[in-house]
Amino acid sequence: MKKPKIAVAYSGGLDTSVIVKWLQEKYNADVITVTGNLGQKKEIVGLADKAYKSGAKKVFIQDLRREFVEEYLWRTLKAGALYEHTYPMATSIGRPLLAKALVEVAKRERCTHVAHGCTGKGNDQVRFEVAVAALAPDIKVLAPLREWEFKSREEEIEYCQKHGIPVAATKASPYSVDENIWGTSIECGILEDPMAEPPEDAYQRTVSPKDAPDKPTYVTIEFREGVPVGVNGKRMDGVSLLDQLNEVAGSNGVGRLDLVENRLVGIKSREVYEAPGATVLHFAHRELERLTLDKETSHYKAKLAHDYADLVYNGLWFSPLRVAIDGFVDQTQKVVNGLVKVKLYKGNLEISGRTSPNSLYDTKLATYTDEDKFDHKASVGFITIYGLPVKTFYRVNRDLLKAKRKLVRKKR
Repeated sequence: MKKPKIAVAYSGGLDTSVIVKWLQEKYNADVITVTGNLGQKKEIVGLADKAYKSGAKKVFIQDLRREFVEEYLWRTLKAGALYEHTYPMATSIGRPLLAKALVEVAKRERCTHVAHGCTGKGNDQVRFEVAVAALAPDIKVLAPLREWEFKSREEEIEYCQKHGIPVAATKASPYSVDENIWGTSIECGILEDPMAEPPEDAYQRTVSPKDAPDKPTYVTIEFREGVPVGVNGKRMDGVSLLDQLNEVAGSNGVGRLDLVENRLVGIKSREVYEAPGATVLHFAHRELERLTLDKETSHYKAKLAHDYADLVYNGLWFSPLRVAIDGFVDQTQKVVNGLVKVKLYKGNLEISGRTSPNSLYDTKLATYTDEDKFDHKASVGFITIYGLPVKTFYRVNRDLLKAKRKLVRKKR
């Protein structure tokens, strides 16, 4: 009987390292690992050797950084998508692209199944499986963490030690870390206690604000149609630009997030995130939009930003609604051009200046000097018309409201 072939979304972390060997034992399968390079630094080192030592028959490592930045990250940035107004969704937005790469390899290698290393109470299982359903509805998905015998990360570590599988996690430092160019998520261990301050050893890419330079660092970012294209006067591709901002912002202690968030599956979780470059870019992009978008578009876009973030976080990247919202967002971004100067100092961000050829800020309208060109007399008619519905309501219902106030006073 021909052995089944299973393509595994492989990060090289504890769970996926265990999965390779476990699938071989459970299904007598040939396991192929698929890894997308999304800009992770530590996890990618020695990854192929680790996969082979775990028992993989074939190993695929694909450089997806440019596609990730240009087709995924910049879309969320232009949309202003921050989950629950805080999280730039580094992990969330990486999953659909990894699922896409996994499906492409599985089809090419004629795999019978694909597998992921997501837990049964996390968000990533939904993101992977919904993406696979959209891209390859006939491929079956395996989720070992929902069915295997291990009850803790400590048991998984013992399994790795027994089978000679190299992993970075230890019983003393049991963090689960997921990293890409947009950010790092850290969970497990002491971080599961919302009252526990994250230890310094939990952070991977930012210095403590107290250890950051005593002098502020200034960064000027250039945007074209909502997309960052240069830093400090130098034009750069997206990957290089993010690498530089991650380094500069991280060295100034910028981008640490400690969030109790609402997971898709209905539970709250405490997550620690590091997103130095993403934090700076979202801040700068938002400030440039304040300058260039009209009031109604700006306010409506803020509503859609919340919906867009929910779509990404909830695993619906490949949904028609997300594509439709992109059409609206792209239209708004045609005027989001210019420079934003940001001050970074000991974990804090401040706006230091902004300019745009599409700026709607008119000094002669805003000034209180003798150069003021605003027609103050026009405000009389404006206020009359604007306040007319309120005035009419209270004029018509005056007696009813008076009776209500008397009743309230009697009850007191």
